[in-house]
Amino acid sequence: MAVGPLVAAAPYLIQQKYEDYAAGQHAVWAELVRRRRSQLVAHACREYLEGSEIIGLRDDRLPNLSAITERLKPRTGWSTTPVSGFLPAEAFFEMLAARMFPTTTWLRGRDSLEYIPEPDIFHDVFGHVPMHAHPVFADFLQHYGSVCAEIKDPDALERLGRLFWYTVEFGLIHQDGRIKVYGSGVISSHGECTNVIDGGCEIRDFSLDEVLSTPVKVDSIHKQLFAIESFDQIYEAMHTAEKQVAGG
Repeated sequence: MAVGPLVAAAPYLIQQKYEDYAAGQHAVWAELVRRRRSQLVAHACREYLEGSEIIGLRDDRLPNLSAITERLKPRTGWSTTPVSGFLPAEAFFEMLAARMFPTTTWLRGRDSLEYIPEPDIFHDVFGHVPMHAHPVFADFLQHYGSVCAEIKDPDALERLGRLFWYTVEFGLIHQDGRIKVYGSGVISSHGECTNVIDGGCEIRDFSLDEVLSTPVKVDSIHKQLFAIESFDQIYEAMHTAEKQVAGG
């Protein structure tokens, strides 16, 4: 699909000044990865682990976004695009529709290894980007953005936001007879992932109707999440949601 120049997102696009990262920042990245790696080897889905290899994600150095894009774009058409910070919804959806994932370039400090309230490059790249190498997930995410970019009704956007939250951010999948994680908020958070593994969270089979009627809670560990059977399921769910919520 041909995509025109970005309008809403244009003021937020920046360049990643990779050479400006200090040795201490690379060390923080390495520590963050080390803290998550052993748990994810056992509990992340195949597609996430394969995606990490495909994009060339390194354990010892912060990611170079242009280098990741060079590996990712030929596979699924996605780029990992640096932005100045949190985007308004219109700009965010516009970028997703164009297969450009908005990625912050700053990294949390050593005093905030466990949790930060706003996304940083660790959450954005380590948490999200490996899944963009999976063609079905990549198509789902682009379609989500293109649908939401056309919606003006805040209630409809809020309902579709629940689908994003319980898949892209906190999604689980039945795989190899076990529950595996793929949502970025579970991938990048030891607390959320451990909560799932240790049974602190009710895991329900994915149901679009139930997801669309389950409000999002952003200020506490999740008590309920949803597990899909395959990524085809959320691809199809987004097309159904488009008709139900957006009237498409």
